[in-house]
Amino acid sequence: MTTEDSDAHAKLERLTGNLAKVEALTARLMTALAERRQHDKALDAPGQDVYVKAAAAYVAEMMQNPAKVLEHQIGYWGKTLKHYVAAQQALVKGEFAAPADPGPQDKRFSNPLWDSNPAFNFLKQQYLLNAEAMKTAVSDMEILDDTDRKRVEFFTRQIVDMFAPTNFLGTNPDALEKAVATDGMSLVRGLENLVRDIEAGDGNLQVTLADPQAFVVGQNIAATPGAVVFRNRMFELLQYAPTTETVQQTPLLIFPPWINKFYVLDLKPANSFIKWAVDQGLTVFVVSWVNPDASYADTSMDDYIRDGFMTAMAEVRKITGEAQINAIGYCIAGTTLGLTLAHLQKAGDQSVKSATFFTTLADFSDPGEVGVFLGNDFVDGIERQSQEDGILSRAFMSRTFSFLRSNDLIYQPAIKSYMLGEAPPAFDLLFWNGDGTNLPCKMALQYLRGLCQEDGFAQGEFEVFGAKVSLAQVNLPLCAIACETDHIAHWKGSFNSIKQMGSDDKTFILSQSGHIAGIINPPAKGKYGHYTNDAPMDAPESWLAGASFTQASWWPRWRAWIGERSGPQIPARQITGAICPAPGTYVLA
Repeated sequence: MTTEDSDAHAKLERLTGNLAKVEALTARLMTALAERRQHDKALDAPGQDVYVKAAAAYVAEMMQNPAKVLEHQIGYWGKTLKHYVAAQQALVKGEFAAPADPGPQDKRFSNPLWDSNPAFNFLKQQYLLNAEAMKTAVSDMEILDDTDRKRVEFFTRQIVDMFAPTNFLGTNPDALEKAVATDGMSLVRGLENLVRDIEAGDGNLQVTLADPQAFVVGQNIAATPGAVVFRNRMFELLQYAPTTETVQQTPLLIFPPWINKFYVLDLKPANSFIKWAVDQGLTVFVVSWVNPDASYADTSMDDYIRDGFMTAMAEVRKITGEAQINAIGYCIAGTTLGLTLAHLQKAGDQSVKSATFFTTLADFSDPGEVGVFLGNDFVDGIERQSQEDGILSRAFMSRTFSFLRSNDLIYQPAIKSYMLGEAPPAFDLLFWNGDGTNLPCKMALQYLRGLCQEDGFAQGEFEVFGAKVSLAQVNLPLCAIACETDHIAHWKGSFNSIKQMGSDDKTFILSQSGHIAGIINPPAKGKYGHYTNDAPMDAPESWLAGASFTQASWWPRWRAWIGERSGPQIPARQITGAICPAPGTYVLA
């Protein structure tokens, strides 16, 4: 037997062995899928009315403006025919080459075969022509109102993205090349990853975005030294150990969103906002929210305000002996901080000296991209499912937010994991993203119905402890940071929310990047800049047009702002009365 024969025999054995592994994994996959827990179907897709409205609008467009529809159709078929003829001519000439590809670059098609191989190039170009035709057909529907148009455009885009040829093994050259190069081992590893994710999701698929073994909470992430100094059924209060000899007198209390764990603000030390704030000479307290189970079903927004926000504020004042604190609220916690401040203003309570809002929506008249999930078709399904479970499961929320960036958070990670057989990266931010929490049934529905759908805070109709509150009642000094490409709390909505607040002392900062990366933007990285404008807050477009850009993190600018409202230097406060070390126990649930 020659060396060549021996190598071929070895390759055949490897391939045979890998096929046997695929068969065994397929059996595991079927078992895992059979364990899938059923849920309300309304959580999986928009209601039929979206499709009916889209079809009706298209038919109406055909009848009212047939010339425009024909122009679209003829344009599409003309491009398709031209593309087909160019591919045929290349084949007739005997050239194994693709026709000219003048379209814009798309990172999904970075493999050279998409441009050099006639078959792959034909697939790519035809897909892009189809995608353009669908987008144009939807965007030119004049019959739809703005809300319906945004929903139809969004879900059309989801369908277009889902059917990209890169998402299928047989039409993904990266996956095919790797399968050949590894004698099928990449497919075995990919199937192992797929089975693992479905088993972890009890039969439902949730793509693992980060290496789950790369981080240990309290060791190499969420590791800033501190202690739990108070605990109730809603939260643990963390106080962080000082790193400076003196601190400014007024303590800082941070309220993270309870949709995820608090340590988005305490990732690796180089990315930790909490560590940076401590190193800046501030006494920092952070709320670590409980991850609720079904026993919290009747927990309301009032409970979060009374037993969460107001109790934490009182404990920080008690621990430090100060009459006032500075507060930060992030995302939903920023919205609820606004509700709390409006209530305190009505009660004549001035215990909060200033407020900072991170990516906060309080005016939901235009909720941005997330608004496509706020129709009754989805919210009714959420209500039915959460009433059955006692909670709004973190799995549903994570999936919803992922679809706002489906190519980045679903399809590309799935391709790498399941088709290429790659291990997920050791990325702290994505690790945190996969460590979600549930929401209590009652609180979630009050938020979705009363604040998002009914726009109750901006309309002055939302009730806190039985009394209506409004944005105009938030009248203390405030600073707001929004993010330019935020898919969850779009910056113009945040701007309009802050504009309506009653304070005469407002600072608005627009950071580059999105909902998380724009906030977790340490100065040492030099990654994202920010916009500022001292002019009165009028329209967001005019504010941005007149804004100045700084190619640096907004953190130092905020430090100067909060420094002016934090009082004189005093000896650093040491932690007393510790219950357990930070990051506590609730974050591990």
